[in-house]
Amino acid sequence: MTTASVEYHRLFRTLPRWRWWRPLLAAVIGAVLYWVFANAIVLGIFAVLRAVGGQELTSTVAQGVQDDPLDASRPLVLLTTLASIATLLPAALLATRLAGLGRLGQLSSVTGRLRWRWMLRTLPAALVLMVLTVGLSYLVLPPLTGQAIGTGPVTTPTGTIVWSALVILLLVPLQASAEEYVFRGFAMQALGSWIVWPAVAIVLPTALFALSHAYNPWGMLDVAVFGVAAAWLTWRTGGLEAAIVGHVLNNTVLFLLLAPFAGTEASDGSPLGLAVTVVCTPVWMWLVTRAFRRSGERRSSPGLPDPGTVHEEARVG
Repeated sequence: MTTASVEYHRLFRTLPRWRWWRPLLAAVIGAVLYWVFANAIVLGIFAVLRAVGGQELTSTVAQGVQDDPLDASRPLVLLTTLASIATLLPAALLATRLAGLGRLGQLSSVTGRLRWRWMLRTLPAALVLMVLTVGLSYLVLPPLTGQAIGTGPVTTPTGTIVWSALVILLLVPLQASAEEYVFRGFAMQALGSWIVWPAVAIVLPTALFALSHAYNPWGMLDVAVFGVAAAWLTWRTGGLEAAIVGHVLNNTVLFLLLAPFAGTEASDGSPLGLAVTVVCTPVWMWLVTRAFRRSGERRSSPGLPDPGTVHEEARVG
């Protein structure tokens, strides 16, 4: 008896208790859990703010979240937003488990866990991506085009920048990982359990990923380019590791660059910014793919017995 290898996006189909409706049930449970967790986090933060700074501080932060939830120059606003988004992670993992879709590590990789050694090996590729992106955006393109992608003089107080940096370094890894587990993890495996073609599991969750960001059109296209690359690498390498590292590093660098400049929105995409992403992202994909070929890691799960082989052995026996 042989087994048919199963790619990452098809992992739900390897479960003995898989039924077509289980991913739908998990999506509903996940949405409810996220609503509960996110609201609990926000209410908890506001309760602390009210106790420490009174209603005026609470109202100021609440208004900031409404106006620009990703304002890196306002640490309390960014704290509230990133912490609430991070609750996607426990919501997705618990919903997957409660709906009978396997172990908690099912979404991490074809091995049922995060491959930490492989994750570390993807870091150089992500660093190259950020060096290229920042270099083109701030050093190369502005002199050539006469259009500045930079953000001008520093307008945020030094103490505020320090607090923003702490929030970014502590919460962005959780926020970015949470989005990967939802859009490259659960969404890919849910669609892959119904439709065999990996392109569907790559493209449709990417569209949802882009639409979930309240950016301008250029910003959403920029996010979509990254989303397609992250989804393709997840499928190609059999796990979320490369996508998580790339997403965490991208968001960390972006927020740290924006923190000194009050009034600059992270959602302000531009044609030049999109062009930089289109040029740099394939380099990241190539570097990760090359590292993966040398890593010895597998990109598929042994899966279930191949139906054709089972039938043949039964006939011979």
